[in-house]
Amino acid sequence: MSAGPDTTATAPATAPRSLATLSLAGFVALGLPDGMWGTAWPTMRHTFHEQVGALGVLLVAVTAGALVTSLATALLIRRAGVGMVLTGAAVLGGVAAALLVSASTWPMVVVAAFFVGTAAGILDTGLNVVVAMSGRVRLLNLLHGSYGVGTALGPLVVTVAVLVSSWRPAYGFLLVVEVLMAAGWWSTRSSWNGARGSGQGLARADEVPAEQGRALEDESARAGGSRPMPRLVVAAAITTFFTYTGFEVSAGQWAATYLRGPAELSAGTAGAAVFAYWACLTAVRFAVAVPRATPPPVLLVRVGCATSVVGALVVWWGPSPGVTIGGLCLIGGGLAPVYPALVTLTPHRVGLDRAHRVIGWQVAAAGVGGAAVSAVAGLVLQHDGLRSFGPFLVASGSLMLVASVALELLARSAGASRTVRRGRRAVR
Repeated sequence: MSAGPDTTATAPATAPRSLATLSLAGFVALGLPDGMWGTAWPTMRHTFHEQVGALGVLLVAVTAGALVTSLATALLIRRAGVGMVLTGAAVLGGVAAALLVSASTWPMVVVAAFFVGTAAGILDTGLNVVVAMSGRVRLLNLLHGSYGVGTALGPLVVTVAVLVSSWRPAYGFLLVVEVLMAAGWWSTRSSWNGARGSGQGLARADEVPAEQGRALEDESARAGGSRPMPRLVVAAAITTFFTYTGFEVSAGQWAATYLRGPAELSAGTAGAAVFAYWACLTAVRFAVAVPRATPPPVLLVRVGCATSVVGALVVWWGPSPGVTIGGLCLIGGGLAPVYPALVTLTPHRVGLDRAHRVIGWQVAAAGVGGAAVSAVAGLVLQHDGLRSFGPFLVASGSLMLVASVALELLARSAGASRTVRRGRRAVR
């Protein structure tokens, strides 16, 4: 199948660095709207005369849009090529920002939120697929660190806009960013080099250490080429992403409510604590990407999941506000490398031919998990009281840990069974 003119040219020597820089900028742009909703909402809801809880409608719309496109991105990449798909994501993001700037009715805002989600689903899935297939583990950590930069900048952009006039100029700024990103994706479309998201345009042979590369090649070989992947492995992968993101978002979203309640902290201190949580998550992702020889992804998942559960136990214990905040930072720092490492492992666990679809399913599961588990956390806190925050974190973190261990064991078992079958055929 022809992928169009944007995928046939050979990437120039400078392409890996320029494409990597553009990808990092894309993830900053991805994080911007996620960081803007909550800060813009107090003034936005008055514009449309909506209740405080109506913010949930927008978040559901964003999640629905991301779910639809996350599941379809792999097919889009195969048919149109990476460059065109990323350009389309920026165009959709620009349409969403333009709708928000000009919205005169509440339904227009909801539609705009849906388009924000569709753009995010394409960009998130597309870049995760391309970078994972390129084998650049460091770049994958930098990508997700850049997302954290975007979520931190979003509130600042909205705050400045509100102080100057209203919330609308903030989305005007987002519109400019999306237009610039669309121009960048379009101008580099011929350099992405790989209609099926092979990541050739980003690939660098010196990215993965030799020992780690051999381990990943062995795991990829065990995935069995084009053979059907056991459903339990895919189910475990999807469950791991669902529980991981649910744990991460719940900790960040409800921490301020808990700290201002049972911990009796001021609004400013609680806000600083939540910032510290996200800052630790972002900083550790960048820190993992600094050394040229990054730790093996399997080790990052093991240590990260275990560390975050220890952090949840510290929050539950919480003899003082300072210890509780330290526990939150431990959760954020522990979770930081897990998502990028899981994405990195996907092509090697399910095979290159299936990685596009499975990564799309994983990103979709992450979006649903972030919304669903956080909503369940709200119901639990409302029913059992704010002191149930710590136990809920321990429970959700433990589910994530169990899911990640099950995924690793099932992937190993599937690889071992394929090796045995190949050996039997060789004997025959």
